[in-house]
This record gives sequence, C-alpha cells and structure tokens, in this order.
Amino acid sequence: MLPIEEKIHAAASYIREIIGDKKPVVGIVLGSGLGSLADNINDKIVIPYKDIPNFPQSTAVGHKGNLIIGELAGKTIICMQGRFHYYEGYSMDQVTIGVRVMKLLNVELLIVSCACGALNPDFKVGDIMVINDHINLLPNPLIGKNLESFGTRFPDMSHPYDESLIEKAHSIAKENGFALRDGVYVAGTGPSYETKAEYKFFRIIGGDAVAMSTVPEVIVARHCDIRVLGVSIITNQSNDTYKPDFKNDEQEVIKAADAVVGKMTVLVKGLISSL
Repeated sequence: MLPIEEKIHAAASYIREIIGDKKPVVGIVLGSGLGSLADNINDKIVIPYKDIPNFPQSTAVGHKGNLIIGELAGKTIICMQGRFHYYEGYSMDQVTIGVRVMKLLNVELLIVSCACGALNPDFKVGDIMVINDHINLLPNPLIGKNLESFGTRFPDMSHPYDESLIEKAHSIAKENGFALRDGVYVAGTGPSYETKAEYKFFRIIGGDAVAMSTVPEVIVARHCDIRVLGVSIITNQSNDTYKPDFKNDEQEVIKAADAVVGKMTVLVKGLISSL
C-alpha cells in the first residue's frame, strides 16, 4: 500500500470507529458561504478536521472545518463543512483526501458546491449554476503513482457530471419556483482574483464561471467511480468591463452565497430524497 493510501485508510478507520455502522450513501462538499446548509442535517455526528488523522485544516473564510455525518432527506449522508484548496499550500493528495475517505465509507454520489464568479455576461449575482463541464487549470490530482485500489490509471472524463442528476436538479428547482443556469466551470489556482485579460481569455475558451476549487474533487470522485453533481453560486461578476474603482471582495462573496443558501438547501434535499 502506498503511503497516501495508508493515510486515507487511517482517516477512514478513525471516522468509522466514531460513526459505527452508519453507511453514508451521499457525500456533500460545502464551499464558501454554504456551511449553514449543514444546519439541516439531523442526528448528526460532528468531527472537527483537526481530530481526523492526516486531514488538513480549512483556512479559507467561510469554511468551518467539520466533517458531519447524519440524516438528510431520509438518507444517511456525510458532509464536509469546508474544503481544502491548492492555494492554501496543500498538495493535491491533501486537497482530495476527503473524497477518497468518503469512497471507503460507502459514498456513491458526491454533491460539490462552491462560490464562483460569472464569466458569462448573462449570469447575475445570486444565480445558481449547475456545472455541466469544466476546464481544469489546476494540477491534475491523479498525477503520480496510480492508486489502483481506487480506480484505473486513465479514467474517462467525457461525462464528469452526471446528466441524470442535472436533469433532476432542474426539475426540483422548477417545482420550487426558481431556475438554474447551466455552464462550464473554469478552475484556477488562486488565491489572487483573476485579471481582466484572464477573464476575457477564460470566456473565449468556453468558460461560464471561474473559481479556485471543486475540479480536483470531481476528478478524484470520477476516478473512484462516484457519481457527481456540481452546483455553483454566482457571487460576483468576473468580466473585463470593470470600472476603475471596482474591487473583488471575499466578504461580499460570502454575503452573496448566504443570500441564496435557502435555495441550495431546497435543491440538495430534493435531490437526496429522490434517490
């Protein structure tokens, strides 16, 4: 067993000792400003990341740093209340350890959420975008010796986001009186926000929204044969027409995410109950 596999198994074993015979079927990763969605989980067991062997610590604003196991919409789920980012100085093995631990704990479906900036001029702050594809500008988390016990050396990425789940998401949103956007997510390293020229470039190559996370977890989930739904909240406009006094502000990003967390909760609960 490779050293990284030993670390993953140690973390999973620690969690399993605490949760007993609970077997979560759905994993959720909550991004910036979305941690309060976890308040809807019932009968929960909260494990701080700092207590889990080999887990990094969340340092980004709006990431509480807890692993939560409990019941949501009639299913046992496991939720990361905050994620790990490459820009925090973590390796890709550390950034994605949570997904591989979820695989060992029985997870079959992963819902990833994040805050992002709109490249598409039709998107507005407060919109919710379902990710239908991505462009990865981060290091690929599968570089290095392949973890054969998790998946194949060359996993297919022609359909990283489950199309049937995307259809369900749209139906649930419509039933509850709101609409979803569809779009391509561009993942950059951060932590600096992008320049106007970079925003223009990302739009030219096909991006609809941009942020600094999510894709590494998606790639590892697909490597593990976990189905994925990706959902992004548009929290700021990212384009090349800024006024001279414009400034991106991480606190404004958190506020924008907080404003639509109710819709996100409806969406996630609806999806889980439909499984």
